[in-house]
Amino acid sequence: MNNPFAELIDLRVEERSAGSSTLSLAISSRHLNPHGVVHGAVLYALADTGMGAALYPTLEAGEICATIEIKINYFKPVSAGKIVCRTELVNRGKSVANLEARLYLENSLVGQANGNFAIFRPKRGAPADLESDTAGSGG
Repeated sequence: MNNPFAELIDLRVEERSAGSSTLSLAISSRHLNPHGVVHGAVLYALADTGMGAALYPTLEAGEICATIEIKINYFKPVSAGKIVCRTELVNRGKSVANLEARLYLENSLVGQANGNFAIFRPKRGAPADLESDTAGSGG
């Protein structure tokens, strides 16, 4: 998966198949906010990227996906350890897909997200890098 932003924050793809994915992130000091807990944007990025990774293998040749919206709930603060994001495709229509991502620290659920993604073919003349995105919009 070529995703420069995911690489920037050290997201790792553990498993990926049509309709599901498992990603992980080992927490380091650069993921923390000024209060010493993981910044919410890091957990959001993990969920968003996990959703794209689960959806992308379901696309036909020439199709891409982009985040429409994601709602996320943060249940517990995280300050150290390895976060694992497990994503499942809930429903895939012709132009919109819905996915659910759950974020775990060990066996404890620390967050949950639900998102909708657009599925479409880029218009002619769209930038080439847009057509090569392999994990959703990434934000």
